[in-house]
Amino acid sequence: MKAINTIRMGGVDILPLVEGGKGVSISTGASSGHWAAAGGAGTVSIVNADSYDADGNIVPQTYRGRTRLEKHEELIDYAIRGGIDQVRIAHEIAGGKGRIHANILWEMGGAERVIRGVLEGTKGLINGLTCGAGMPYRLSDIATEHGVYYYPIVSSARAFNALWRRSYHKSGELLGGVVYEDPWRAGGHNGLSNTENPLAPEDPLPRVLALRKQMRAFGLDDTPIIMAGGVWWLEEWQDWIDNPELGPVAFQFGTRPLLTRESPIPDVWKQRLMTLKKGDVFLNRFSPTGFYSSAVNNDFLRELRARSERQIAFSTEAVGEHATSFSVGARGRVVYVTHPDSERAALWQREGYTEGLRTPDNTLVFVTPEKAREILSDQAACMGCLSECRFSNWSQRGPSYTNGHKADPRSYCIQKTLQTVAHAHGPDAGDVMEHNLMFGGTNAWRFATDPFYANGFVPTVAQLVERIMTGR
Repeated sequence: MKAINTIRMGGVDILPLVEGGKGVSISTGASSGHWAAAGGAGTVSIVNADSYDADGNIVPQTYRGRTRLEKHEELIDYAIRGGIDQVRIAHEIAGGKGRIHANILWEMGGAERVIRGVLEGTKGLINGLTCGAGMPYRLSDIATEHGVYYYPIVSSARAFNALWRRSYHKSGELLGGVVYEDPWRAGGHNGLSNTENPLAPEDPLPRVLALRKQMRAFGLDDTPIIMAGGVWWLEEWQDWIDNPELGPVAFQFGTRPLLTRESPIPDVWKQRLMTLKKGDVFLNRFSPTGFYSSAVNNDFLRELRARSERQIAFSTEAVGEHATSFSVGARGRVVYVTHPDSERAALWQREGYTEGLRTPDNTLVFVTPEKAREILSDQAACMGCLSECRFSNWSQRGPSYTNGHKADPRSYCIQKTLQTVAHAHGPDAGDVMEHNLMFGGTNAWRFATDPFYANGFVPTVAQLVERIMTGR
C-alpha cells in the first residue's frame, strides 16, 4: 500500500481520515473525540444529539407542547443542548489532536438555529461544519460569522457549482474541503438526482474528477475533496492517492466506526453488523425527506414495501374505468376505483388489512387497524424534526406550518424510529432492531468477511485507524 501522508485541512495537517457524521445519537462526542485523538477529523452529529443531566444520565427527549410548533421549539432546544454536550466531550477526549467537526442535515427542522446555537455554546471547540441532505447555501455565511471552516456534502460537480456561484464564492478562504458523498454507496440519506438510476451505480472516479475540474475553475486546486461512501481499505483506492488529476484527497468512513468499542450503538446492532450479507443493505425512497436512503433490509423496510404494494388509485367521482364505488374510513365515504382494484382491495381486507388510508397521490394504501392507529398517532405527535416532512405534512415555514399536501401514510416518523433504535437496550433490543430503521452503507456486509473482525473482534477507534493506515 502507498504511504499515507498527512493532508492540509482546516488550516492544519491531519491524517486524511474523516469520520462520517451519523445523526440522532450515533456520532457522539466519544466516537468523534477518539477519532480526532487518533489524528483524523472526528465528526459530532448535532442532529438531535443526546444531552445529559447533572448525574450524567441521558435526558429523554419527550415533548409536552400542545401544537407542532410548540414541540418544534422543544426539539430545537434539545438539539442545541445535546450538540453542546457532545462537542465538549469530543474536545476533551481529543486533547488538542486532529480536528473536531460538527455535522447536521440541512433539511433538519431548525437547522440554522441549531448550528448557531451549538457554535455559540462551544466557542473555539468546533473546527469545521459539515452539512448535506439538501443544498446548504447559507452554510458559508454561518461559518464566516463564527470563523470556522465549512465542508459541504455534494454528490456531483453540478451541485457544487450551484453552491459556489450562489454563495460560497464570498468566503472561499474558509472552504476547508468538499465532501463527495457517493449516492449509491453511502449510508443514510443519499443525493441521487431524478436523472440517475438508483439500480445502476456509477464509478465514482469520473464523477470526482469532474468535481475537481469544476473546483479548479474556481481556483480551488488545493482544497481537499473527501471521498465518502464505499471506502473500506485504502489500498482499494491506490489510484486516488497522490493522483495529480485529483489533487488532495481524504477519505471518509461512516459505516466502519459503527463497529468500535467507543461507538454508542447498542450491542445487538453491532452483532447484527457482523452477520450481514451482500445485498442486505437496501436503497429505498420511503424516507419522509423524499431523499433516497440506504439502510439494513429488516422487517421495518419489508413492512414499508408491502404497505406500498397494497395500493390502488381512486377518484372522488366516477370517471372512465374508475366507476366502481368503494367505501373508505369510519364514515364510509365513497370513492371510485376500477373493478379489478376493488377485487384486490376486498382480498386485502379479508386478510386483515381493512383500513384504506389516503395518500397525496389519490391512492389508498391498505393496512391493519393496529398499523393505521400507529400511523395516525405518529403523525399527530410530529415535532417538526425536518424542515418539511411528507409523512406528517409539517413545514417549518409559517403561517400554516404545513407543506400543502396530505400527510403520506406510505412513509414513517424518522425521529421516532432513529431515537428508538439508537437507545435500544435490554431483552427486547433484538426485536427493536428488526422493527426500526437501521442506516448503513452498502459495504456493511464486509464486517462478516473481513479477517480484522474475526471471532467477533470489536476494535477501539484507535485500533481501527491504525489498521486503516497500515493496511490489511
